[in-house]
Amino acid sequence: MMQRIQSRIAARLPELPGQLRQAAQWIVDNPRDVALLSMREQARRAGVQPASMTRLAQALGYDGFDALRAQHADILRDMVQGLSGQAQKRLKVDADSVSGAADAMISHASAQIAGLANHDVAGALDRAAHRLSKSARIFCLGQRSSHAVAWHFYYALSLVSDRAILLDMAGGTGFDPLLRAGADDALFVCCVQPYTRAVVDATEQARQRGLHIVAVTDSPFSPLVGADDTALIVPTASASYLHAMTPAFLMADVLAALVARADDPETLARLDGLDRQLATLNTFFQFPDDKADP
Repeated sequence: MMQRIQSRIAARLPELPGQLRQAAQWIVDNPRDVALLSMREQARRAGVQPASMTRLAQALGYDGFDALRAQHADILRDMVQGLSGQAQKRLKVDADSVSGAADAMISHASAQIAGLANHDVAGALDRAAHRLSKSARIFCLGQRSSHAVAWHFYYALSLVSDRAILLDMAGGTGFDPLLRAGADDALFVCCVQPYTRAVVDATEQARQRGLHIVAVTDSPFSPLVGADDTALIVPTASASYLHAMTPAFLMADVLAALVARADDPETLARLDGLDRQLATLNTFFQFPDDKADP
């Protein structure tokens, strides 16, 4: 539903007059506040007159602003909380066998991935890659199921750059590097419902220190998303008791490749040097050489 609301706003945005366009952009950037704040407070934060909020809602086809706010509130209220909630609202798979259920789940995941191939996602990836490429350091954060996504992004960048820093929790010092972070740095963070409190708090700390936030998350309502952040919204619906993380992995994979491409013209040379070091350490399994003497 949130996507439909934002698509409706995007379709009308070019034809709206200045004040209404400003209000519409604020609504797109702050969906949680639309659900929670009064119309007057929203108008104040958007920098427009309260009457502009009403006219905007009517221009979008609502009876008034209360209807638009109520729709945002319904979305926020219906968001799944906890793993038990995910299990209760999991996708229903109509299959007569285990293999049939597996096929249905894989088909659904394929559709989720295919759905990411659109202009909005491509634009968000472009903005994220541009901001991360300009950052002095890129802090990477994710916990629980999202930890693997953050680690994968960190690992991919660490192969070609020393700018990536993983905010891990070993020894309880995971967030300490943020104390030395500043406006020249960025935070790549992944977190989906149910949102991990420590990740939300650390993201807010980074935001207050001036870091640009690139968030891989599941909703514009996510507490990781601020008005000035770059959000990569991914679907997480699953037939399992655990949310799907495959789309988030894809976002991390694509974004790391885009950042590495812009990071350094000597990327291939760095990878070649890494290959030689790994070979020296005998890191990877090697198939026997068929031509070797017996």
